[in-house]
Amino acid sequence: MNDILPSPSMKGQGKKRNGQAQHHSHGIKDIPQLAYSITDVPPWYLCIFLGIQHYLTALGGLVAVPLILSKGLCLQHDPVTQSYLISTMFFVSGICTLLQVLLGVRLPILQGGTFAFVAPSLAMLSLPAWKCPDWTLNATQVNVSSPEFTEEWQKRIRELQGAIMVASCVQIIVGFSGLIGFLMRFIGPLTIAPTISLVALPLFDSAGSDAGIHWGISAMTIFLIVLFSQYLKNIPVPVPVYGQVKKCHVSKLYLFQIFPVLLALSISWIICYVLTVTNVFPSTSSAYGYLARTDTKGNVLFQAPWFRIPYPGQWGVPTISLAGVFGIIAGVISSMVESVGDYHACARLVGAPPPPNHAVNRGIGIEGIGCLLAGAWGTGNGTTSYSENVGALSITRVGSRMVIIVAGCVLLLMGIFGKIGAAFATIPSPVIGGMFIVMFGVIAAVGISNLQYVDMNSSRNVFVFGFSIYCGLTIPNWVNKNPELIQTGILQLDQVIQVLLTTGMFVGGFLGFVLDNTIPGSQEERGLIAWNRIHEDSEDTLNASKVYNFPFGIGTKFCAASWLRYIPFWPKPEHGGEAMKREHRVTKVDDQISTGSREKQDIETIM
Repeated sequence: MNDILPSPSMKGQGKKRNGQAQHHSHGIKDIPQLAYSITDVPPWYLCIFLGIQHYLTALGGLVAVPLILSKGLCLQHDPVTQSYLISTMFFVSGICTLLQVLLGVRLPILQGGTFAFVAPSLAMLSLPAWKCPDWTLNATQVNVSSPEFTEEWQKRIRELQGAIMVASCVQIIVGFSGLIGFLMRFIGPLTIAPTISLVALPLFDSAGSDAGIHWGISAMTIFLIVLFSQYLKNIPVPVPVYGQVKKCHVSKLYLFQIFPVLLALSISWIICYVLTVTNVFPSTSSAYGYLARTDTKGNVLFQAPWFRIPYPGQWGVPTISLAGVFGIIAGVISSMVESVGDYHACARLVGAPPPPNHAVNRGIGIEGIGCLLAGAWGTGNGTTSYSENVGALSITRVGSRMVIIVAGCVLLLMGIFGKIGAAFATIPSPVIGGMFIVMFGVIAAVGISNLQYVDMNSSRNVFVFGFSIYCGLTIPNWVNKNPELIQTGILQLDQVIQVLLTTGMFVGGFLGFVLDNTIPGSQEERGLIAWNRIHEDSEDTLNASKVYNFPFGIGTKFCAASWLRYIPFWPKPEHGGEAMKREHRVTKVDDQISTGSREKQDIETIM
C-alpha cells in the first residue's frame, strides 16, 4: 500500500531481486538495507517532507556562498540584495538538480553553490581594480538605492558572471567529449578514497566554527541526529493515515529512520526560538552565544519580497577578464574531481551499481551546463554536487531519485517566494554546525570504505593512501597561511596555483592518482581487479540500465541507432539487451533443471 512505509526488514525482503543484486555488484555484504532504493517512489507526502529535509541539509552551503561573496561585491551593508542573490542561488540550484537527476548522471544528488569557486572569486575581487570604494565600507555612508552604489556591485558580479560562463565551457567539453570517462580507467580505489575523504576532512574548521558559536545547541543537534538515526531507527511510530481501502486508520511509520535530520533541525530551531524570546541567549552582539539567537538575521526576513522570479542577465551583460577565467578554471577542475567522488559515494549509499563511463561523462557535462546557467542568472558562483546531501542519504537510508526531484522543485519554489527562503535563512549557525559535524563524518567514512577493495596489508598501498591524505591536509593549510610566498610573476598563474594547492581533495586525489599509477604493484594488490569487475558489471547489468539510462526510454527505444554507441555520453542499449537475453537463458535453464528434478522425484515416488 502507498500509505504505509514498510519496515527495513520488509523492504529488504521485497527488494532481494533489486537491492541485494545491487549490493553484490559492489562486493559489499554489510550495506544497511534501504527504506527506499533509487528507483522506488515513496508516497507523495513522504517525498515532500524528504525533499524539504534535503533542502534544509543544503541550506547552509546555499546561503553561505552568497553571504561570503557579499563582502567582495561591496554588499555587506545591503541585506536585501543579499537575499536576491540567495533566492537566485536557490532557483538555479533547483534547475540544475532537475537537469542532473533527469538527464545527467541520474543519481539522487542535489546540486548547489560550490565553495571551489569562492577562493578564485575572492582572489579576483581582491585585485586593486576591484577593491570596494571607502564609502561603501561605512554603513552610514551607503545609500543602497543610489545608482552609483548599484553600479559598483553590479559591475563586479558581471565580471564574475563572464568568468564563470567561459570556464564552464571547459567542464562541458571535458564531460561530453568523454575525456573524464577516459581518465576513469586510470582511477582506482586509492584515488577515489582520498578524494572523497578530503571533501569532508578539511571542513572540520568551518563546521567547528559554526558549532563553536554555542556548543550546547550544537551538541543537542548532534545528539538528536544520532539518537534518531542510530538508536531509534527501527522503532515504528503509529500515525493516522488515509487510504483508498481502509480510509482513516493507524499505520506504523519509521519516522526516525527517514526524517532524522529534519526532526533534529526542527527541534533545535524551536528551542533556539524559545531561548531567544525568553532572552536566555545574550542580546549583546559581542557576547558568547549571541549568534544562536533566531532574530540575528531578521532583517533579511522583513526586507525580502514575497514574490520575485530571477532571470538571466538580471544584473546586466556579463564581462570577461583573463585573470577571472583562469582562476575559475582551477575551481572547475577541483569541482569535477569532487563530483566524480560524489557520484561513487552516492551510488554506494543508495545501493546502485557504480556509475558507468557514459553516466559520469553526462553528469560532468550537465554540471558544466549548470555552471553556465548559474553564470547567466548571476549567482556569482557555479553549481556542483552537494556532499552534505550525499551524507544525508546514508543517515536516512532513503535513496529514492524521486525525493531529489521533489527537492529540486522545493528549491525552485524557495527561489521564487523570497519570504519563505529568507525564513529558513534564520536557522542559527550552531544548529547548522552540529548537522555538518555528523554529515562530514559520514562522508569521510564513505571515502575510506573504498579501501575494502585494496590489500591494506601491502606497505605500498598504506604509503599511497597515508601520504595522499596527509598532504591533502598539510599543503592547503600551509598555502592558506602563506599565500604571499607563491609569486611567479604572472598573476593569473599565481591564482591557478593557489586555488589548486588550497583544495584538499585535488591535492590528495592528484597524489593518489600519480602514485597509484607509477609505483609498481599488481592489479590485485591495487584493488583494480575487483574495481574493474564492478565497472564491467555496471555496464552490463539491467540494474545499471535502470539507474543510469535516460528516462522514458530515450536512448534505448526511440534513438537506438548503432552509431550512437560512439557518443561518449550516450547509454549503450545493447548491454541491457544482452543482459536480458542471458537472464532469460539462465531462467530457462533453471526452469528445465527444476522441471527435470520434479519429474525425477515423481518417478521415484511412483516407483
